[in-house]
Amino acid sequence: VQLQASGGGLVQPGESLNLSCAASESIAAANVLAWFRQAPGKQREMVASISSGETLYYSGSVKGRFTISRDNAKNEFYLEMEDLQPEDMARYYCTVDFISWGQGTQVTVSS
Repeated sequence: VQLQASGGGLVQPGESLNLSCAASESIAAANVLAWFRQAPGKQREMVASISSGETLYYSGSVKGRFTISRDNAKNEFYLEMEDLQPEDMARYYCTVDFISWGQGTQVTVSS
């Protein structure tokens, strides 16, 4: 599966962004769809995931501010990010089953 992440950009603290991940094939049978992020000098971390059974996971640092969702009909999944803070600044990657990875989209939070 080829993945294309999009939606990143430059925002001010407190603003929102919506990331999208478009898959080249059906994601309906995927076990897990997830978003990771990696900031310069830091390890890649998983911020959110959604399983085939709709079980959701959020890291503690984004819980309550980020929402992951999927649209199997469009072969896409999303990450809605609210109240962005400078510590959210990173390159965000989408993955299907931790096997296929997108190229990432940059999120910059700065006043």
